[in-house]
Amino acid sequence: MRIAVLRETAPDEARVAATPETVKKLTALGATLAVERGAGTAAGIADSDYEQAGAEVGERAQVLAGAAIVLAVQAPEPATLAGTAPDAWVIAAFDPFRRQATVSAYAAAGLEALAMDWMPRITRAQSMDILSSQSNLAGYKAVLEAAGTYGRAFPMMMTAAGTIPAARVFVMGVGVAGLQAIATARRLGAQVSATDVRSATKEQIQSLGAKPIFVEGVAGIEGEGTGGYAGETSEEYRAAQAELVAGHIAKQDIVITTALIPGRAAPRLVTDAQIATMRAGSVIVDLAVEAGGNVEGAIAGEVIERHGVKIIGHRNMPSRLAADASALFARNLHNFLAAFWDKDAGRPVLDAEIGDAIRLTRGGQVVNPRLQS
Repeated sequence: MRIAVLRETAPDEARVAATPETVKKLTALGATLAVERGAGTAAGIADSDYEQAGAEVGERAQVLAGAAIVLAVQAPEPATLAGTAPDAWVIAAFDPFRRQATVSAYAAAGLEALAMDWMPRITRAQSMDILSSQSNLAGYKAVLEAAGTYGRAFPMMMTAAGTIPAARVFVMGVGVAGLQAIATARRLGAQVSATDVRSATKEQIQSLGAKPIFVEGVAGIEGEGTGGYAGETSEEYRAAQAELVAGHIAKQDIVITTALIPGRAAPRLVTDAQIATMRAGSVIVDLAVEAGGNVEGAIAGEVIERHGVKIIGHRNMPSRLAADASALFARNLHNFLAAFWDKDAGRPVLDAEIGDAIRLTRGGQVVNPRLQS
């Protein structure tokens, strides 16, 4: 079983899908690892580190030759994967809804595309969940980016010259990234508040020492929603939430937005009019900018200023912590392969629950029902 690990070519991508640690573990399962030259450089991993771990290092064509499994962070274009074994698996983040043409090209190429970003959020798959591991780092980094751009200190400071008040941080969307953003801002000494449409998150916010900001008297979403994500709310709820948030945002120094809905554009949470009410020098970080953005006017890949407020729209926030993000991503992939490794077959054999959830293409067809519908 030859497993190829590719160097990422997508813009702003510094992560790598395997580390020397996971190379050793996959080799111990009985696989042969081949790593494209320079694959780990941006994450601080030298080619020699992979060689010492037991991997072969070479150019892409050499690495792909006969590979039955290809590991990547962001799914490469199938035209760049010539030379793999027939029906080879490509295991990566595919962003299937926004890259449907690429998924169709995988089917046409006879490759089996396995989307790790569609891993079901069930207990036994937690160690394989790339969205959770990467969102955790994104939430942490979002706060650091905000702190670096904000022209004031985060904690309250009492000095002989007077007292500096604590920064006020508002987190919108309390998933994995939002919870980590709350925890990080609290550790830095900020006064933190947070909101979400899912009523179940109220206790989570309080458990981290933050103040929950929730609409009262209008039902939001009970529980977690499909796959742990929030879904659509009623028009009445959205109007009530917009009114509540408008008054709260005007008093905040930092706003971090994290809300996503799979298969749809990110919901608009912050309007231009609300930005105009914030104090000059305030900062907004939009973690959903690549999905259309939670913040009106945010631009993917840019830091802009509107009404004296800086809006950070960095692409691929986890990649800004490439070493740690790669380590976690690589462990997710190893955990996935190891969980299904069949010693007799000498390869992983997927079950229906997880296999059917993440498999996009097989036998020249797009087979995932979420894409077919």
